[in-house]
Amino acid sequence: MRNLSPAELKSLLDDRSVVLLDVRQAEELEIAQLAGAVHIPLNELPARFAELNPEQPIAVLCHHGVRSEMAGRLLERNGFASVAHLSGGIDAWSQEIDPALPRY
Repeated sequence: MRNLSPAELKSLLDDRSVVLLDVRQAEELEIAQLAGAVHIPLNELPARFAELNPEQPIAVLCHHGVRSEMAGRLLERNGFASVAHLSGGIDAWSQEIDPALPRY
């Protein structure tokens, strides 16, 4: 699984070459979220694999990068071909890309 910096993820999102998967809980989305992300909490992911295309590149994000790495490994073990995760999570995104996005 590839580790993405916030700048690398921004480039992929700008090119629309990746599906963004947010594995945080719903209450976290109320604080801060990235537009266009598919929301599937980590604990629901195994039951919801069918909502994702295993052939599409997927970038996973969470708060600090721990859950997104776990989700990415889970996706890889279940046949998803191209998976990456945002190192540092949405917190790093807030610091490096969009300082207006609330941190928590």
